[in-house]
Amino acid sequence: MLKITGARVIDPACGLDGVSDIFIGGGVFALPGAASEIIAAPGLVAAPGLVDLHVHLRDPGFEYKEDILSGARAAAAGGITTALCMPNTNPVTDSPETLSYILKKAAAAPINILPYGAATLGQRGRELTDFASLKACGAVALSDDGSPITSAAVMRAALTGAKKLGMIISSHCEDAELAQNFAVNEGAVSKKLALPGRPAIAEELMVAREIMLAEDTGAHVHIAHVSTAKSAELIRAAKSRGAPVTAETCPQYYTLTEDEILLRGAFARVNPPLRTQRDVEAIIAALLDGTLDAIVTDHAPHSPEEKSRPLADAPSGMIGLETSLAATLTTLYHTGKLDLSGIIRLMSANPAKIFGLPCGKISAGQSADLVLFDPNAEWTVRAEDFQSKSRNSPFIGKTLRGKVVMTFSRGTLVYDGRKAR
Repeated sequence: MLKITGARVIDPACGLDGVSDIFIGGGVFALPGAASEIIAAPGLVAAPGLVDLHVHLRDPGFEYKEDILSGARAAAAGGITTALCMPNTNPVTDSPETLSYILKKAAAAPINILPYGAATLGQRGRELTDFASLKACGAVALSDDGSPITSAAVMRAALTGAKKLGMIISSHCEDAELAQNFAVNEGAVSKKLALPGRPAIAEELMVAREIMLAEDTGAHVHIAHVSTAKSAELIRAAKSRGAPVTAETCPQYYTLTEDEILLRGAFARVNPPLRTQRDVEAIIAALLDGTLDAIVTDHAPHSPEEKSRPLADAPSGMIGLETSLAATLTTLYHTGKLDLSGIIRLMSANPAKIFGLPCGKISAGQSADLVLFDPNAEWTVRAEDFQSKSRNSPFIGKTLRGKVVMTFSRGTLVYDGRKAR
């Protein structure tokens, strides 16, 4: 039996916030008892392991960028104990065979890796996959993330089919014809760089469509990586009507603006793109008032060679598993905008609840997924310290406040920051 003592235990799902002891035995949280090992954790916060609903682990097919095991190690270093991996792999995760490969490899991972199934075959947006077979083989949700479903008819059919099985569809909301493959937000920076821009309306049109389709079908749609003020307004209004809609955003959309492109180049290129200061403020407001339900990373690793290409030719995406908690604490907690309980709710309790996952709380008999972090520790992000195979982070060189000290998954210590460089 392990006893963790002296930490401030914060668990929004169970209404906990105060200094108390935590007992772990047999891989689960246990009732108080005799301990054979004691970890003294004064000054640290103990919280349910973080739940990331949106990661790209690139496995199978792009293991030079990341693989399931390296991604899982990176997640553990960021306090994440459950991560849902998107299906834009090679082959696409649209068959029981590919799902089985992922789950077999995930069984050896230090944290819980759960796969999405693709909503359409090959993520081509035309023919639906066999949802029932994907669910039976272990898909926890459906998405074509990275390839928006352009056809409203196909999306409507997908939502109808998903509802019958009690599944959620996570939607990448961008109108492909408007977004093209443009590298930056349409605005001041795109004009300065003389590049075509990816307009905010490309996201907002699709958010409005998905909301309307969710209301039409009664199916639960989850809006991925919300980045604009208008998108937040649309989701807020939909929720006020009782629409079956949930939504997420990522640290980059409330910590960085399009100006980061001028400093970091392709390292700041991401889909949807970094937006304006007005959008950043609106995303923060939407997190504070509950319009946005979850904070995720959209961890999207790429090789140094790929990200060294000219901005217009480089792939979109940035890694985030190892910086998401620290960036959120720095931007929201240490500025007084959101308390620690609110942050843990957005990064653990809410994601688990939305997707019906058996995690996100510290309760006897529950799998002992736990993060211990120092909310006040300052550290500078260094590329050489990443557990991820990739280094494409715009936070490199930035000083953040808040650091993961230990991560436990299923009762096992899977990351020990006390030993990290």
